[in-house]
Amino acid sequence: MTKPVRIVVTGAAGNIGYALVFRLAAGDLLGPEQPVVLQLLEIPQAAQALRGVVMELEDGAFPLLHDVVASDRADVAFRDANLVFLVGSRPRGAAMERKDLLRVNAEIFSVQGQALDRHAARDVRVLVVGNPANTNALIASSNAPSLPAHQFSSMMRLDHNRAASALARKAEATIREVDGVVVFGNHSSTQFPCLDHATVRGRRALEIVDRAWYETDFIPTVQQRGTAVIKTRGASSAASAASAALDHMRTWIQGTEGSSWTSMGVPTDGSYGVAPGVFFGLPVRTHQGTARVVPDLALDDFARARIAATEKELREEREGIADLLPR
Repeated sequence: MTKPVRIVVTGAAGNIGYALVFRLAAGDLLGPEQPVVLQLLEIPQAAQALRGVVMELEDGAFPLLHDVVASDRADVAFRDANLVFLVGSRPRGAAMERKDLLRVNAEIFSVQGQALDRHAARDVRVLVVGNPANTNALIASSNAPSLPAHQFSSMMRLDHNRAASALARKAEATIREVDGVVVFGNHSSTQFPCLDHATVRGRRALEIVDRAWYETDFIPTVQQRGTAVIKTRGASSAASAASAALDHMRTWIQGTEGSSWTSMGVPTDGSYGVAPGVFFGLPVRTHQGTARVVPDLALDDFARARIAATEKELREEREGIADLLPR
């Protein structure tokens, strides 16, 4: 019998968590032979809703699901965790400024980082989904000093998927025929979805699509896609976010073989002129849980200006919570 992998989902009774846990139980992440234990974390106010999620998982009779642990305590939920989806975060209230949102979430992710440091498996991989994801990843990682920073990442895969899909629609191609898209920077409206090295059916994307469409339509459409979904559907993009979280973790573990790279929020190392100190969306190749930045892709002045703008926002976010980072 293969040893079960322990998978943590925080905010498991929320919309994204609810869309995610059943796919994890069904084997969509690790395959049809790998048993799992789901360790679900919620705030005390959502304890009853979480019990309902557990009941549905039981009723699903998933052959791969060996156990479910449900708790409102991080020290319980993170025990021996192998893979972690930090989904739960405080949403922005109507009268809340961005800096206030950053600080509220800093407190949440500080506690979770400390619990991971105490209880998670030493080779744990942690994906931060809850927004502001890049800065929350920085906070969680900074509060887990015994875990290498490269074992944390922030989710840029939803933006990557949106960009690849938009290009495929424009080029009248399938997703499988699109490669080389990358989303630089922050998971926010300053992100830079870049087509400089993208291809469609092996041909450069910018030879197929119009440059004006790229700059004035494609980029803002990808940047604002989450808002557009809310306006259209009346609710946030929970299902596509959950699907992207699975894609992100699966690619991290299984590798990028068959594609040029993927987009992940990773600790910066100076690549593309972005100084260390933030988690930044970059092109990476992955293999067995290791992500390496693809260096030195040629970029024009337009692209570099976009990268500088999104880095500026992330530096401002970091400055807003700097006093909460361990020194």
